[in-house]
Amino acid sequence: MNLLRLITSSKCQNLLSKIRPTIDECFSPRILYHRTSFDHKHRKHQEKKQQQEEIDGIGWLLLIMPISTFALGTWQVKRREWKLQLLKDLHEKVSSDPISFPENPQVLDNMEYRPVRVKGEFLYDKEIRIGPKSLIIGGSAVGEKTGGLMSTTSSTGYWIVTPFKLVDRDMTILINRGWVKGRRGKIPAKELGHVPGVVELTGIVRLNETRPVFVPKNSPHAGIFVYRDINAMAELTNSSPIFLDLIARDGTPGGPIAGQTRISMRNEHMSYIITWYTLSALTAFMWYRLYILKLPLL
Repeated sequence: MNLLRLITSSKCQNLLSKIRPTIDECFSPRILYHRTSFDHKHRKHQEKKQQQEEIDGIGWLLLIMPISTFALGTWQVKRREWKLQLLKDLHEKVSSDPISFPENPQVLDNMEYRPVRVKGEFLYDKEIRIGPKSLIIGGSAVGEKTGGLMSTTSSTGYWIVTPFKLVDRDMTILINRGWVKGRRGKIPAKELGHVPGVVELTGIVRLNETRPVFVPKNSPHAGIFVYRDINAMAELTNSSPIFLDLIARDGTPGGPIAGQTRISMRNEHMSYIITWYTLSALTAFMWYRLYILKLPLL
């Protein structure tokens, strides 16, 4: 009875009259329209956000840069290992025990950088020169050892190549007796170190050299060669196409500086490795920042 009185009271009626319009407004067409519009905008915002999180074609294309630079760095690691092994093999060949001149000279074609003992006499009247050449000491050019600081005319000269008549057979070979300072092939006779008579010496087997790019042609008629064309030199001196570099300890005192076999090679692979791996790390970080973190590069 009291509850009925409370509901029918004027105060309760006034309260219900205030609540009812609010409830009706929740289901009014205007409210429903705005709610539908909000849901549509929210859905579009989510789709746009999802599209931003996806990596476009340009992004995948730019990913090639860190991958390719990393591959190049790895390739340079392999190249460096190959170069170091090649240099090691050359040093082992040059420092191996010398063998006697073989009965079949053709086997020398597979023995480059191997030391060979020979006995005979130099034919100085048919001497030729190769150059200009840098002085080689310890297997490396002087300019390489000093970083180019001494690669001047003081270390530029010519190799003196002299026919050598073997005493144990009817054969003449070519021997590079060493380096002599000179310009345009003009070398004083006293610096040529001519020693008459039969001598026994050791030389390093060298094979024919292909003409390098941008190097001028040889001048056989003048007795001056720019590169080691063994066949042409052999034809000019009536010798067999066999070429030896005289080792340093068998050189003539006061004459050409023997030991002109170059066994060093350009090896800058470590700098290439650092360069490629650094580029790979930088470009990978930039790509991650731009396409994963969605942050500007700067």
